[in-house]
Amino acid sequence: MNPNTPHTSLKARMARGTTFGMNIYSTACMAIEVAGNWGLDFVFIDAEHTALGVDSQMEKLLLAANSAAIPGLVRVRGTLEWDIRKALEMGAAGVIVPQVHTAAQMREIIRYSKFPPLGRRGGDSSVRSAGYAGPGFDWATYTQAENTRSVIVPMAESYEFFDNIDEILDVEGIDAVHFGPADYSLSRQLPVDYRLGNPEVLQRLQLLIEKCHARSIQVMVPCFPADQATAQRLIEMGSDMLLMGSDLSWLNQAGQQIAALKHALA
Repeated sequence: MNPNTPHTSLKARMARGTTFGMNIYSTACMAIEVAGNWGLDFVFIDAEHTALGVDSQMEKLLLAANSAAIPGLVRVRGTLEWDIRKALEMGAAGVIVPQVHTAAQMREIIRYSKFPPLGRRGGDSSVRSAGYAGPGFDWATYTQAENTRSVIVPMAESYEFFDNIDEILDVEGIDAVHFGPADYSLSRQLPVDYRLGNPEVLQRLQLLIEKCHARSIQVMVPCFPADQATAQRLIEMGSDMLLMGSDLSWLNQAGQQIAALKHALA
């Protein structure tokens, strides 16, 4: 049984210490519900590289997350006001925004995701995050609660982010930064290695952790391979939020094991 309760927000889980999540690339509720059943701290639902949009399919997955008492973070398609606002209105615990390169872009993300005085998020009471203007609805209470609840996570996945790192991190409203070793490597024309084997990529993560922690911002990192030794190494470096594989990676692992067994028995 899930040891968490529906009332344990993602921010509360983050405040307790290291959190563990997994990426969701499929459109199936099952993987999210299984993650919730096993007490994972969050799921990372991807709309950037998948067939998912911020639409009724996404709503279905967020409802599954709510049912399984596991916060759902949505990686939107970019710095898009509609995607950011609608994901939060559907009940996402927060948004992960890819390809953040400048402080101006970061300020736009906060503008789209937070109500005044922090931002200029557009509002409507006919949405899930507002309880559909049900009993006791009050605009002032709602907007303040949303500003407190929503977790905002830009991605550090390009050399431009690190060229502008101090200016980006100084923008008020960032809760965590997700380090993307693959896209950072691609931006620098380096071999992609999720194991952080390239000294430059490892140094960038170390720099990100140092600068984020100086501002009380957490760091999210993919844990590859998703094993205890790698997780321990990342935690000792200062990583706060670990992504322990994905629904796709675990399916591939099972497929690989079955294929090896098939070959051995042939």
